Amino acid sequence: MSRAGAPTTLDETAGTPADAGGSGRFWAPRRVPAGIVAVLLLAGAGLLLYDIIAVRAHRPAMRWRRALARQLAERPLDDPWVLAGAALAAALGLWLLVLAFTPGQRSLLPMRRPHPDVRAALRRDAAAQVLRDRALEVSGVRSVRVGMRRRKAAVRAVSHFRELDDVRADLDTTLTEAIGGLGLTHTPRLALRVTRAARKG
Repeated sequence: MSRAGAPTTLDETAGTPADAGGSGRFWAPRRVPAGIVAVLLLAGAGLLLYDIIAVRAHRPAMRWRRALARQLAERPLDDPWVLAGAALAAALGLWLLVLAFTPGQRSLLPMRRPHPDVRAALRRDAAAQVLRDRALEVSGVRSVRVGMRRRKAAVRAVSHFRELDDVRADLDTTLTEAIGGLGLTHTPRLALRVTRAARKG
């Protein structure tokens, strides 16, 4: 990743295709979940295949498979253990489906594509830092908190002098210009809140 405030350029093969005007969401590789599922499936398939070959060679089946077959044959469908196992399998399947159909990489905000062979993204924290620095340049602003999302930039500013309406108007102009200058595919909506600093004593 690049330093704060600078876009992060990624190869086009890392994400989904997009037109030259905008870049789609970047998809996470999902290496860890995919690796875990692959290892578990490989281990289970290998163990089951070994047991089947042993049975074909006129050897007794493994104790765990005989016990599992007996439990599945004897336990009713409304048994708590059967229901718990089904719920666990359904939860794992739902988790894998969510991973498969969601892009991930929520920390990256896609940027517009001036060239079809280049994809770029800006980290959320870098975009928030840019807006925070621009907001602090406005006269009367004491502190700023920025929450950057894909569709909304939530900015909370504290003013210690000047009229709040004047500070709010200057912040609105400055931050709107700053958000447009980020070059994001989807320009976030500005949600601005300005309050007065608490008096001491």
